[in-house]
Amino acid sequence: MPDPFSEVLSQLGSRSVRGTGLEASGEWALSFDGRGRLKFVALTRGRCWLILPNCAPHTMQEGDVFLLSNTRYTVASDPGVDPIDGMALYSLPGRDIVRLGDGCETIMVGGGSAFADGCASFVLDALPSFMRIDRASPSAEGIARTLQSLQAEVRHGGVGSTVIAERLAEILLVEAVRAHVAGGPADSVGWITALADPRIGKAITMMHGDVSRRWTVPLLAQEAGMSRSAFTQRFLERVGRPPMDYLMQWRMTVAQRKLSTGQAVAQIAADVGYSSQSAFAHAFKRVMGQTPRFGR
Repeated sequence: MPDPFSEVLSQLGSRSVRGTGLEASGEWALSFDGRGRLKFVALTRGRCWLILPNCAPHTMQEGDVFLLSNTRYTVASDPGVDPIDGMALYSLPGRDIVRLGDGCETIMVGGGSAFADGCASFVLDALPSFMRIDRASPSAEGIARTLQSLQAEVRHGGVGSTVIAERLAEILLVEAVRAHVAGGPADSVGWITALADPRIGKAITMMHGDVSRRWTVPLLAQEAGMSRSAFTQRFLERVGRPPMDYLMQWRMTVAQRKLSTGQAVAQIAADVGYSSQSAFAHAFKRVMGQTPRFGR
């Protein structure tokens, strides 16, 4: 069975957000919008502040890596500095590095993944808007190596550097999510962190591995080696929704992605486990709030 996180990234049209760099000195602050994407920010030299809506500022030290999902944020030399629009500074073609001031007191790199229209919420809703990766985590060494390679590509370029930087950003993102899953709080809720639970993770893997199968709670509980009631309760606690509700959400997310590529509704219905096109249409409207229709 493929691992569900990799499969979700593939199914939902995940694409790398280009690797970018910031080299700054003096007083500075850059704000970024809350697009539907999963992004990392890594500090490779110096220190700065990360400011999120309705939160106390977080201090960043050299070696820190943060994951951000669908939230506005500001990076700054000091929380009291008024920010300027960071997106505008990176908007020019080939503008992968922004330099502020005349030195390199603070250096950071960023990157991540975006998703096909309408699909991001399945991933982003399963993660907190802000995650800090512990430098002592088992993935820390791999993250550090990937960061070094990404920073070299962003700063020095070369033939194919944009493609390489995008792939390294994607690898770093997955490494950071892996570290979060492995080291996150035991009471974290969401399908991504639930993958760390051997029994619930197995059930999620089974559902993703054969989305069209006629899964039932007793069958999934059997696969997980649990009683029906114990499985249902634990799945709800770890994922945040009942097993069949989760399965329907995933099926409709897959269907929405297929619709955007112009596939026939009847075939999509069969692909996600519905023998009746009308039953599929009813389920799609219930989950997505609209009848299934082709994307542009």
